[in-house]
Amino acid sequence: MTLKEIIREALREDIGSGDITSNLFVPPDVHARAFIVAKQSGVLSGASVAKQVFKQADSSLEVIVLVEDGRRIKKGEKIISISGRARSILMAERTALNFLSHMSGIATLTAKMVKSLEGRKTFLLDTRKTTPLLRALEKKAVRDGGGKNHRAGLYDKILIKDNHILAAGGIDNILKRIDEIRQKDEKIFIEIEVSNISQFKKAIKHKVDCIMLDNFSPAMVRKAVSLKEKMGQNSVKIELSGGINERNIVKFASPGVDFISSGALTHSAPALDFSLELRIESTK
Repeated sequence: MTLKEIIREALREDIGSGDITSNLFVPPDVHARAFIVAKQSGVLSGASVAKQVFKQADSSLEVIVLVEDGRRIKKGEKIISISGRARSILMAERTALNFLSHMSGIATLTAKMVKSLEGRKTFLLDTRKTTPLLRALEKKAVRDGGGKNHRAGLYDKILIKDNHILAAGGIDNILKRIDEIRQKDEKIFIEIEVSNISQFKKAIKHKVDCIMLDNFSPAMVRKAVSLKEKMGQNSVKIELSGGINERNIVKFASPGVDFISSGALTHSAPALDFSLELRIESTK
C-alpha cells in the first residue's frame, strides 16, 4: 500500500460522507492560517506525512514544513504552517495530527533507548510488531529516532523462530537444512532464534550469520558471548530480543552484543501531543 493510498483511507475513515460540522457552520469562503504546534518536547517524525494529508484533502492548501523529521523539538515549537480554506484545514486536522503524534511518539521513545546505548557497539532494531498497514511509516519513525530497521517482512530475510523449529521437528532438523542451503548459497543471510544455551551451542557450530537470544537473562547473555569468543566464531552476530524496553535495556547491553531488537518501539510508544492553532485571515 502506497503512502497516498494509506492517507486516502485514513481521510475516508474520518470524513466519510463529509465533515458535517464544518460544512454547516463554517462558510465556504473563509480562509485561514494554521500552525501545528508541539505540546510536548521530543523527536519529530511524520511532518512530511502530515503535509501530504493536508495536500491530499485539498491540493490548493499551502503547507510548509518548518521542522524536518528526525529533529528534536521543544514544547510550543511551530512544526507546520497551513494556509487556505478553513473548511479544508479543519477537515484534515485530526488525521494529520494522528499520524504526527503516533510517529513522533515512536521516534521519541527510540531516541531515548538509543541514548541508553551511547558509547556501546550495540545497535537498536525494531521488529514486525507493527500496526497493520502502517509498518513502513512506523519503521521510518524508528529511523527518525536514530534506530535501525530489522527485516521489512517475511520476504526479505531468513529468520528462523521457535515455531519454525517446532514445525520442522526440532533444531537438529533446522541446522541440517541450513547446511544444505549453504552448499547452494554461501551468501544468503540466515538468522536463527534460540531459547537456551544448549540451542546456542548447537547453532553456533553451523554457518549462521546471526543468533537471536530470545528472553535470555543478562547472565545468560554474558555466557553466550563468552562461548562465542571461546569458539572463535567472531563473524557470528548476536541479537537480543524479548521483553527489552526503555527501563531495562542497559542491563542487556553487554560487550559482544551486536543488536537489541525491541517490539516496544512500535507497540508501546506513547503518542507525542500536538495541536492545531487556527487564525482567520479573510473571507473571499
